[in-house]
Amino acid sequence: MIKKIYRLKEWLVKKVLKNKKPFFSYGIVLNFKENKLNHNRFAIIVGTKSVKSWVERNFFRRKFYDFISENNFIFNDFWKKSFYDFVFVVKKQTKLDKKDLKTILDFEKDLSFLIKKFKKF
Repeated sequence: MIKKIYRLKEWLVKKVLKNKKPFFSYGIVLNFKENKLNHNRFAIIVGTKSVKSWVERNFFRRKFYDFISENNFIFNDFWKKSFYDFVFVVKKQTKLDKKDLKTILDFEKDLSFLIKKFKKF
């Protein structure tokens, strides 16, 4: 898990989603907005159409925050001049299941694809 200062609050998530600068992958959409802080902040939205139970939704939320902290996207070298608020939204047609290893790997693969795509931006 990451510290609370690196997580976005609900009202900030709404601001980022209004900004509408998305990057797309197969199952996840990345929205971002520049912030005036010295660090990046992250959030993920996993809807009920993708995952039915709270237990599985929280599982994928924890997987997301673990992925971010393990790969050091908070303090990485490619954030040279500015820092951003990131909101990852799982698409409705993407079905996630914590018992299926393939969906977990696809979830992490989509996250790394979006981060790499943003780096090139």
